[in-house]
Amino acid sequence: MAVDDVDGTLAAMGPRLRAAREHYGATLAGVSCATGISTSTLSRIETGRRKPTLEVLLHLSKEYGVSLDALAGTAPDPDPGAEPRATAPLSFGDDKAVLPLTRYVGGLHAHKHVLPALENPPARPRQVSHDGHEWLCVLYGRLWLALGDQDLVLTPGEVAEFDTRTPHGVANASPGGPAEYLIMFGPQGERLRPRSRPSGNR
Repeated sequence: MAVDDVDGTLAAMGPRLRAAREHYGATLAGVSCATGISTSTLSRIETGRRKPTLEVLLHLSKEYGVSLDALAGTAPDPDPGAEPRATAPLSFGDDKAVLPLTRYVGGLHAHKHVLPALENPPARPRQVSHDGHEWLCVLYGRLWLALGDQDLVLTPGEVAEFDTRTPHGVANASPGGPAEYLIMFGPQGERLRPRSRPSGNR
């Protein structure tokens, strides 16, 4: 594997590990107690400020019940002649899929989430909190965002922006269909900075 591919795979692991932890419903402190890995190390790995070692990945893979191939996005392609996909989705079976869209360490991270259709109404989303700032945009379906004490249902084109120290969680609010959304996450609290203005504001 080329150096660029290795760097891209490692850079994608931060969002994958964060998504795996959130799906597992654990806090950084809880994972630290279970694995012996310090919360600061876990946080730095999730936010791209530190590359994970194999020992750490083995512990986290076991804790979250997710394979190393899924965390790395390097599961074998069914077509032997096809090129490997460095940004293959991290799948949680029938529950969730996450596709990292950035291939570098540090700064803003972007990834796409897909929540499958549900047969029954979901429970209120389990909430997590951590350092950083998040921008979320719904692409398809309806998304239930539990943000602190608020319950918001977002539709395609609607955006939510919030400090991730506020407890938050999401669930599919579309009966019979999937929900897709984009997330941009600033691990250091980075926020999006609009530069253009609507044509009427001159």
